[in-house]
Amino acid sequence: MPKRILVVEDNDLNRKLFCDVLKANGFEVVPVAEGQNVIPAARKAMPDGVVLDIQLPDISGLDVIAAFRADSALRHIPILAVTAYAGKGDEEKIRAAGAKDYLAKPVSIMPFMAAVRGIMAGTPVAAH
Repeated sequence: MPKRILVVEDNDLNRKLFCDVLKANGFEVVPVAEGQNVIPAARKAMPDGVVLDIQLPDISGLDVIAAFRADSALRHIPILAVTAYAGKGDEEKIRAAGAKDYLAKPVSIMPFMAAVRGIMAGTPVAAH
């Protein structure tokens, strides 16, 4: 049975790219475009992992991570945070919020898949 990944990305092209790459690598994907839909979609799909854009227009990705960690049904799901706006200290904040791993955009396919496999195996990949 393929592992299911929730892909949370407001940019249509990025969301399609992430989903296409994951599908090509044998994952089932559940795309979500809006931050307010993440928790309901996660409760419905019960994914094995999450790829989460931190810069969502309607909610902070850090708040989404906090919501996952506060939800007893979702807190165990590993999250790969992805952001285009990586400032000093952002990676530490994102990891402290509860993300398993972190990638800065633009994302290359090989490091992206290595990071996804890492969170799914329970071992985060080294800093990117």
